Formats: sequence, C-alpha cells, structure tokens
Amino acid sequence: MKKARLIYNPTSGREEMRRLLPDILERLDRAGIETSCHATTGEGDATREASEAVDRGYDIIMAAGGDGTLNEVINGMAGKNDLPPLGIFPLGTTNDFARAMGIPKRWEDYCDLVIENKTRPIDIGIANGRHFINIAGGGSLTELTYEVPSRLKTMIGQLAYYMKGIEKMASLSPIRLEIRAEGLDLIEGEFMLFLIANSNSVGGFEKLAPDARIDDGMLDVIALKKCNLAEFIRLVTMALRGDHFNDPRVVYFKTSKMEVSSPDHVQLNLDGELGGELPGVFEILPQHLRIFV
Repeated sequence: MKKARLIYNPTSGREEMRRLLPDILERLDRAGIETSCHATTGEGDATREASEAVDRGYDIIMAAGGDGTLNEVINGMAGKNDLPPLGIFPLGTTNDFARAMGIPKRWEDYCDLVIENKTRPIDIGIANGRHFINIAGGGSLTELTYEVPSRLKTMIGQLAYYMKGIEKMASLSPIRLEIRAEGLDLIEGEFMLFLIANSNSVGGFEKLAPDARIDDGMLDVIALKKCNLAEFIRLVTMALRGDHFNDPRVVYFKTSKMEVSSPDHVQLNLDGELGGELPGVFEILPQHLRIFV
C-alpha cells in the first residue's frame, strides 16, 4: 500500500475539487494508494504542507488546483533530496503547465496515470531562491495574473483575465532592462516585458516558446522591445501563429543562467504569482523532479 498526500485548493476551478474528491480518493484507494488530503487555507499553506509531506516520507504528492497552487507545492518540494513523484490535477482557471505536458483533463484518466506509475523527469526554475515550474517574467502585462481577485476567477473563470488584460493594455509602458546571460553579450534597452519559459505553453499561447523543452536543462527567454499599442497588438497576433520571432522587436535566446536588473520598479511573476522584484538571478535545476504524465 502506497501513501499519498493530496494538497488541493478548495476554491480553484469554481470549487470543482469539492465535488470530485470522494471519487478520486475511492479510485486511488482501490488501486492500493492510500491518500490523505489537505485543503489549503491561504497563501503559503500549500508550500508548508508540501514540504512537510516530503519530510514525512510520502510515496506520492499530488497538487489539485491552478498554476498558483502548483507553484506553491513546487516551492515546498524543490531543493530537497529523495523527492517523491508529483501528480497534478488541473482544476484551476488557468493550467498552462498541465496543458504543456498534455496532462488529461478528465480526473479518471489522470488517476490511472498515477496508478500505473507513469512518470518523467522535469526541470525546475529558480528565481532569487524561489522556484517556478513553467514561467517567470516581468513587465506590466505579466502582473495581471496575480492582480485578478480569486473571487472573480471563481465566478467567471478565464474571462477575468481577459477583462484585466484590456484594462492593463491602456497603460502599457516600457521598462529599462539589463540582461546578462551565459554565453551572450550584454542586452540592454527599453522593453515591454520579458518572459523566461520552462515549457512551450505560456499564458495560453502554445507557440510563444515552441522550442522550449521541460527536460533540456535550459531556459527559453523572450523579451519584447519598446513598441506602441498598435504594434503590441500586432505582435500578439503573430505570437498566436508562432511568427513573432521574425520581428526585430523580439529578442529570443536559450540559457541555463541569467541576471536581469532595472533602474525601474519591476515586479516578478512566477507561474502567475507575485515573485518579488528585480534584480533577479534565474537558473535551472535539471531534471530535478518527476511528475506523473
């Protein structure tokens, strides 16, 4: 009998987990996976619980919720030795990482992957000592994911992000950046935003970083130079098709370590959550964790 710890956000995805929980537990138990649960109660709770679950020697840890819940669980696990594999039930408003990994949306299918013990190793990113699994970034538009109230996300789902995005676009302004990456000359100037991707799905854009691989030990970096609103909208349209790399305003490179600084006040976004401010040092932990997929 394996022992698993399921950490879930009871408000994610219009509170879907409350309804699914008994069925998930029953399916896992029938397969010999004895699962205990923890419902998160506030910011940082999932991180504390995941850290304790590793220390207590659980065979499996599972996260159920959106990208924010997953980020907290990752931060509780990463950096420790002898990590158990991680299961991910994508039940949030946005599930970028789950989409990138092809994780099934049906809970029955994902339970079966856990039962069959199908895992693969993945890289984990580090930003100023904090961890991220999918994306780090900075710039005014990257702030919208953690500025949308959780209550609004629960009520109207993905539409909440579109509403906030329209509001932010009216006040788009560039930030001054200095980027130092291993193997490259200094990159400096005015930018609208920068993104550091660990997978190919970023903010619902599956072609934004098409060459990003979750297990290659590299970070894919995209920075957008200063432009006006009309140019920005055109580039967003190009990014939907994967044609944005042909535009001279787009800077793209791969690296395993980089430093980003700015004389401006720039907040960091880590997997959709507020992750401190610049300056920042970004690195990769190659194949640090196994996930069920």
